[in-house]
Amino acid sequence: MADDYLVRIGRLIRDARQHRGWTQAQLAEALGTSQSAVNRIERGNQNISLEMIARIGEALDSEIVSLGYAGPMHLRVVGGRRLSGAIDVKTSKNACVALLCASLLNKGRTVLRRVARIEEVYRLLEVLGSIGVRTRWINDGVDLEIVPPAELELAAIDAEAAVRTRSIIMFLGPLLHRMDRFKLPYAGGCDLGTRTIEPHMIALRRFGLEVAATEGQYHAEVDRSVRPDRPIVLTERGDTVTENALLAAARHDGVTVIRNASSNYMVQDLCFFLEALGVRVDGIGTTTLTVHGVPTIDVDVDYSPSEDPVEAMSLLAAAVVTESELTVRRVPIEFLEIELAVLEEMGLDHDRTPEYVADNGRTRLVDLTVRPSKLEAPIDKIHPMPFPGLNIDNVPFFAAIAAVAQGKTLIHDWVYDNRAIYLTDLNRLGGRLQLLDPHRVLVEGPTRWRAAEMMCPPALRPAVVVLLAMMAAGGTSVLRNVYVINRGYEDLAERLNSIGAQIEIFRDI
Repeated sequence: MADDYLVRIGRLIRDARQHRGWTQAQLAEALGTSQSAVNRIERGNQNISLEMIARIGEALDSEIVSLGYAGPMHLRVVGGRRLSGAIDVKTSKNACVALLCASLLNKGRTVLRRVARIEEVYRLLEVLGSIGVRTRWINDGVDLEIVPPAELELAAIDAEAAVRTRSIIMFLGPLLHRMDRFKLPYAGGCDLGTRTIEPHMIALRRFGLEVAATEGQYHAEVDRSVRPDRPIVLTERGDTVTENALLAAARHDGVTVIRNASSNYMVQDLCFFLEALGVRVDGIGTTTLTVHGVPTIDVDVDYSPSEDPVEAMSLLAAAVVTESELTVRRVPIEFLEIELAVLEEMGLDHDRTPEYVADNGRTRLVDLTVRPSKLEAPIDKIHPMPFPGLNIDNVPFFAAIAAVAQGKTLIHDWVYDNRAIYLTDLNRLGGRLQLLDPHRVLVEGPTRWRAAEMMCPPALRPAVVVLLAMMAAGGTSVLRNVYVINRGYEDLAERLNSIGAQIEIFRDI
């Protein structure tokens, strides 16, 4: 029991240190001790006094460590406030996790600029660190440096961190080039119902990868004699499926054609990154990708992921739901054009600047200013489609937007089994949402929001939708256990506070 307690404290200290952007050496210097001592503490291999816990908490400015153990993070929201000013969109969460997986292709040094500092990224960094990849935050914790070892130590993989992220599935593509046999923990992530990995398996079998799932692990074997001798046709146009196929094709010594590929934002970012590694990719932005692979990649690369269109949609929805005038800067407009067309049909008053280029030199950005508007329910239903259709991850935000519009809006969230169900949590805040079946919700507006205390839905986007509704509701609301929001958003509460929200972070002691 004592050992478990030390391991738990060590993990809390490690997470707080990484959140601060410090190395073990920096923490050791602040404490006046050695890096090896910090390493032992974080691994739970050293007894630690209450005085030392307090010193570490002070050094890291972390309530988690100062308390030794704290309950989940919660948000207290004082609603009914108008937002104002301007806010920048952060880099794409989904692009960043794909690029972290893609760094395993490279024997050289990878630097990723302005990486999203979110729980999903932290979990992947823990996994990478556990198998010998050296990562560190540089440039005042803004950018991330990744240096792989000569040989990966997969036997030492941090299974606990791995099962908390679905992104671990994208290790399959890079690893099949590095070893003949390996094991990975099952993929985790949001609770969105059954999400089969069979499309991944169908694509990767063409590179000789066979996977058996037993005892909570994927057991992978690679047959080097198998090569993709004809185009790979993906059985679903999924983002991570396309990314896995791209990662496998990048180091295949030959030309791989991938059809029915996703052309979504994170896939395009991965293609741009592969080109920086020396891999030629034809057809970027289309559903047919032709990859000219190279057997060895050993380059020092510096890349800037583009901005996140789903976060941009979150911020636009925040302005709409709170009836605010807000400027959202650095919006990747190519990936929000359908959403804006629907909002224009509903009556949204907004304007946009001329386009300019993102730091990756490819993605088109604009600044959008949204004003309070009298919205009407759209004539047609809201439903997602693969890019260039309405983004799957943006559908939940239309539940909150439809709730403030006049009339009834049908939302058909056909992709995930459970997500539409979580949208009915808005009824706790005064919404009028009727669940027609596991995929369809009828939303009636306008809504008179009211404050409430409730648990956070276990899915990322519905959780943020509930938070936005709380910001619109007069009075004080409480949203409990918001880890899922931190998986996909960096400092969301603080950033919303910077434009006029009043959100307090607190924990149970």
